[in-house]
Amino acid sequence: MSLTLDEVRKVAKLARLEMSDADLATMQKQLSAILDYVDQLGQLNTDGVEPLAHPLPVANVFREDVIGTCLTPDEALANAPNRLADFFGVPAVFDTDEPVSH
Repeated sequence: MSLTLDEVRKVAKLARLEMSDADLATMQKQLSAILDYVDQLGQLNTDGVEPLAHPLPVANVFREDVIGTCLTPDEALANAPNRLADFFGVPAVFDTDEPVSH
């Protein structure tokens, strides 16, 4: 599947990327090659093949969740630029007069 320059330009715009014409031409070739490869994979016969979450056998490698020492609120907020009681003070996100519920 070959992408047009306009399609690559649209993808770059959606990704918020500014690209020169030379970069667009390079990306057109590379993205088209990727889509051609995906198309090849789509043509493979996968009847009887179970879907996998991961191609390798993976075991849980997480450690035991053990309670450790925690920072006190004063330690955690020592470098906070704005502190409201035991919380970080942040600028308001919503422009509303309604009370904030927690």
